[in-house]
Amino acid sequence: MTNSIMFTKAKAFALRIVRLYKYLRDRKESVIAKQMLRSGTSIGANIAESRYAQSKSDFAAKLQIALKEAAETQYWLELLRDAELVKSDKAFTSLCDDCTELIKLLTSSVKTAKGK
Repeated sequence: MTNSIMFTKAKAFALRIVRLYKYLRDRKESVIAKQMLRSGTSIGANIAESRYAQSKSDFAAKLQIALKEAAETQYWLELLRDAELVKSDKAFTSLCDDCTELIKLLTSSVKTAKGK
């Protein structure tokens, strides 16, 4: 998958994270929500940075950071669900699935970029 498609998916995911953050903030669930917002929007930002990497290793490093942020976001989403701060409804499950897809895409891209 090209970096451009991955970036588009990450940006769409970030927009959904922003909307979830607003929902949680309105419900006074801001501590976990802020962590999720930070990591969830950072995924796309790091992919965007990778477009202008100075070297192949810098490119791989940026994608690796995006992968770590995606894993952290997955953790916060699971915590929100397990703490019953959000319902595990269709929209939330879809958001979790999108995060898992980003993790898979980034894992594959990092492996390719590192030549493994």
